[in-house]
Amino acid sequence: MSLKTPWLLPILSGILIGTSYIPFPPWASLFAFIPLWIFWEQQTRLRNVMLSGILATFVFTLIGFNWVAYLLHEFAHLPWFVAVLGMLLFALIAHLFVPVAGILWFIGYKQKLYTGWQSILVMSLFTALSLWALPMLFKWNFGYAWYGVQMPVYQLAEYIGFSGLSMLTLLANVPLYFAWQNRHDKAVRKKILLRFITVFMMLNAFGLSTKAFLPKPDTSFNALLVQANIGNAEKVAAEFGRGFYSKIIQQYQDVTDAGLRAHAGKEIDFILWSETAFPSLLNDQYQNSHYAQQLIQYVNDRHVPLITGSYAKDLKTGLITNSLFTLNKKGEVQSPYYSKSILLAFGEFLPGEEYFPVLRELLPMVGNFGRGAGPTKLLTLNDYKIGPQICYESLFPDFSKSLADLGAQFIVNVTNDSWYGTWQEPYQHMIMTLARAVETRRPLVRVTNTGISTVVLASGEILQQSPMHETWSGLYEVPYLLEPKATYYQQNFWLMPSLFGGLLMLLLLNGVRVRMVRD
Repeated sequence: MSLKTPWLLPILSGILIGTSYIPFPPWASLFAFIPLWIFWEQQTRLRNVMLSGILATFVFTLIGFNWVAYLLHEFAHLPWFVAVLGMLLFALIAHLFVPVAGILWFIGYKQKLYTGWQSILVMSLFTALSLWALPMLFKWNFGYAWYGVQMPVYQLAEYIGFSGLSMLTLLANVPLYFAWQNRHDKAVRKKILLRFITVFMMLNAFGLSTKAFLPKPDTSFNALLVQANIGNAEKVAAEFGRGFYSKIIQQYQDVTDAGLRAHAGKEIDFILWSETAFPSLLNDQYQNSHYAQQLIQYVNDRHVPLITGSYAKDLKTGLITNSLFTLNKKGEVQSPYYSKSILLAFGEFLPGEEYFPVLRELLPMVGNFGRGAGPTKLLTLNDYKIGPQICYESLFPDFSKSLADLGAQFIVNVTNDSWYGTWQEPYQHMIMTLARAVETRRPLVRVTNTGISTVVLASGEILQQSPMHETWSGLYEVPYLLEPKATYYQQNFWLMPSLFGGLLMLLLLNGVRVRMVRD
């Protein structure tokens, strides 16, 4: 690839990476890094490698995560000008795995630890491992996009997780790099492409066979999902104690009652409301409050159990927590309840506040929620073993793994995506959340405030999706296993980073050996 302006190469990679992520199809991810890698191989200065990595990162983050501006405005309550600046800053620093990988590769490259095909392979390994290891507010995962278009290859997540599938997608850039490098040699190019296509088809065939041989569920439950479509103004006002409690509760009750009437005569095992659907405290002595008693009476009158997002007060810290409660058919609040443990920075907590209290004075509009103990207990309702999960927590595979390790028969995810707009994030978040069902082979029931609410089966099959920004209810029959077994991914959680790290170490050690012999 020859360009008069070589800096267009990292920009091109940024565009290809950005347009291969949800809601776009994933095909470009198979070769998206090639222009950037070509640029890196042409460089003699570390500075250019680092800057080109940042440039590519900036471009693909703007494409894939431009909704961050909307989030900062709606959730963190920042003015639009500040929110846009925040998005631009986020795009610069959000996914530094690319420049970090470039720096690490270049250091070894200048030491002549690898050349030729080994150099490109090391490039891909450093990139994949940096992506896996570096902390990020929103992880970029190339595996999710395959699930988004329902390519059977996503079934491999049962064995390697979507992080492993993301690593394999990055690795796929290597043979296609050499196909480009040998583009003038028709025979070599054809051989590489034919082998690449064959492997890709075999992986998809394996995915289909994996799905076909899954254990058959031995029971099922019927869940009524309720999407009340509460506006942000009402949600914010309720969170700050400025009213709208009655209106919000009434809307949830009205939509629920409409759903119960629509499915009259059908057995409903429980009703599911979204994150913070009940806009008041529901733990301990707060169950005696007016609104709590109103909710308890409502459930008792319908005689159908309820799982709802609500608030609790941490009696030790005095902070309010974003929590998930179960109520039996008599309206009695069951123990334990779950409080969200992975909080969203600048929305639910202020990073660094404990060390620099002045930050709270500067940014009083940022949320200040208490943090739960993590995935240590399951919710109980009837005889179900329910894995609780609130919103952002679905992005973390280890969180869902912990729920599965505890014996969860299915996972319940409650979310409020009204803060993110209607373009990309609701679809991205949905796919990320539903992906956990494939990794753990447990159904996942997801209900949101404004959409998208749905159910995914252990097979990865996604059932009917709710409309966005509409009141809606849907009844789902969800088959599941009474005693689900741990998946290979659960049992070998560190497999893929260990394999990639081991291969990288072997290549580096071989490079050191060769250099010592040469010198």
